[in-house]
Parts: sequence; structure tokens; C-alpha cells
Amino acid sequence: MTTRKTAMRNAVVVAVVLGLSSGCATIRRHDTLETEQMLSAAGFHMKLADTPEKLAHLQTLTPRRLVRHSQANQLYYVYADPEVCRCLYAGTETQYQAYLQLALQKQRADEELMAAQDNLNASMNWGMWGPWPRY
Repeated sequence: MTTRKTAMRNAVVVAVVLGLSSGCATIRRHDTLETEQMLSAAGFHMKLADTPEKLAHLQTLTPRRLVRHSQANQLYYVYADPEVCRCLYAGTETQYQAYLQLALQKQRADEELMAAQDNLNASMNWGMWGPWPRY
């Protein structure tokens, strides 16, 4: 009987862990897509890893982070995505500054949305439900 309970408990733990990890992957994918949309809007150029050599090199780069890179005495910013699009985005200082402006605008918009949702939630008449249980 205890073996069966232990097996059930283990199955529940595995299910919870798998659910959490897939949720994190979904959030990471969403964040990656948003970042890549902003990079494109800022003028970054997407370069696909369309050969095995490019894909292998892409795997060696820092994933999902803008990294400064110098090539032929020119400064570039590179964003590698080996998982979602299997590509990298490359841009100049001007494009990087445009990306920073877009990221700041998005942050402000997100904060305004959260404030509006908080205001809406505060205006709801939750008292009509009576007293809430104490946990």
C-alpha cells in the first residue's frame, strides 16, 4: 500500500515539474519572439543558420543576449537564437540605440498596462462575495 502511495506521489511530482518546465519554456519563447521583433523593428539584420557550419557556430555564441562584437574595425551587436529561429541578428551602434529606445517604450507600456489592470481590479466590488477564507 505504501509503495503505491509513493509511486503516486512521485508521479504527481514529475507531472508538476514537467508542467513548470514547459511553462518556463513557453515564457522564454514568448520573450525571445518579442525581443526579435524589436530587433527587427530597430533595423537589425537576421541571418539564418542555413548550413551545418553556421548552426554549429551559432551554438557556441551566448544565447538570447545582445553581445558586442568587433569585426574589421567595426562594432556590431549580435543576438544569437539557436533554439527558436536558429538565426542571429546583427546590428550597428545606431540600430542598437534604436533597439534600446524600443525596449524602453515597451517597458513603459507594460508598466502602464499593469497600472490600468491594478486600477480596474481595485474598482471591482469584491465585498459582495462576503468574507474571504483565512488560510
